[in-house]
Amino acid sequence: MHSSNSTSLIRRGARLLAAACLAGIAAASSAAGYPEQPIRLLVGFPPGGGGDLYGRTIANELGKQIGQPVVVENRAGAGGTIAAELMTRAKPDGYTLLLAMSGNVGSAPAIRTSLPYKVPDDFVFISQLVETPYGLVVSADSKIKTIQDYIAAAKGGKLTYASTGTGGAAQIVMEMVKQQGKLDILHVPYKGSGPVMTDLMGGLVDSFFAPYTPLMGQIASGKLRLLAVSTDKRVASMPDVPTLKESGIDVVMTQWYGLAAPSGTPKPAVDKIAQAVKRAMQSPEVLRVYRAEGAQESERAGSAFRDFVLKDIANYKRGVTRGQLKEE
Repeated sequence: MHSSNSTSLIRRGARLLAAACLAGIAAASSAAGYPEQPIRLLVGFPPGGGGDLYGRTIANELGKQIGQPVVVENRAGAGGTIAAELMTRAKPDGYTLLLAMSGNVGSAPAIRTSLPYKVPDDFVFISQLVETPYGLVVSADSKIKTIQDYIAAAKGGKLTYASTGTGGAAQIVMEMVKQQGKLDILHVPYKGSGPVMTDLMGGLVDSFFAPYTPLMGQIASGKLRLLAVSTDKRVASMPDVPTLKESGIDVVMTQWYGLAAPSGTPKPAVDKIAQAVKRAMQSPEVLRVYRAEGAQESERAGSAFRDFVLKDIANYKRGVTRGQLKEE
C-alpha cells in the first residue's frame, strides 16, 4: 500500500512538472512572437494638440520598430484621467499602452483622492519620451511687455491667468509661481486652449500659463508674447526669453510624456516595447518633433522613469498645499 501511494505521488508530481514545463514553453513561445496584432495607444487629448502630436509621433515610429501598427486612440477628457483609467482596466497583455503625462499620473494623484486608479500600483512605467517647458504668455496687444512688468502688475492683484483646468498640472505649477513670487493673480479655468486663445486675444483674460511648444505658431507670428519659460536655463532657440528662475521666481518644472502599460503586463512584452522605443528615439523625425523649441527627449526608462513619476507627484503635492487647491 505504501509503495502504491508513493508511486502515485511520484506520477502526479511528474504530471504537474510536465504541465508547468509546457506552460512555460507556451509562455516563452508567446513572448517570442509578441506582438502578433496591432497595439493601441490611449491618448488623453483630442486630435491636433501637443500631446496628440507627441503620441502619434512615437506611435508611427514604434510601429516600424516593433513590426505591428501602433494605433492611437484618443480618449480626451478629465485632464487625461479617462485614458489612464481605461488603460488600467485593460487586459495586461502588452496590447494596450498609455501616453502617460504630468496631468494624469503627476498632478491628478497629487490633488484628487477619488481617482479610479492608483499611481504607481496600477502602472508599469516603460519609457519617458519628452519633457516640454511651461511658458507664461500674453497677447501681443497687451501692455505687459516683460516678465518684470507682469510681476509688478501681479503684486497689485490686477491680473488674471488662464489654464486648461482647475487642478491640472499647469495650474499647480502656476500656484508655485504665485507662491514663490508672492503674486496675487486670479485663476480662470478653461476646458481647452482654443477658448483660452479667443479670450486672451479679446482681452478677457490677461495671461495664459501652459506648455508653450504647441503655441509657437502664434508666438512666431506675433500674435502672442512669451514672457518667460520654466526651464533651468534659457532656451537656445529663444535666447531673449528669460527663465522664471532668473526673474526671481525659483520654479523649474516641465510637462512630460511617456509610455505606460497596465500592471501585470508580462516583462518580455514590456522589454520588447522599451527596446523598440529606444530605437525609435533615434529617428531624426522623432527627434525633430520632440526637440522643437526647447522640448527635450528623455532617456529615463523602467525604474528610473517610475522614480521620476513619484518625485513629480511629490512636487505637485507641494504646489497643491501652497496654493490650497481643492479637488473638483
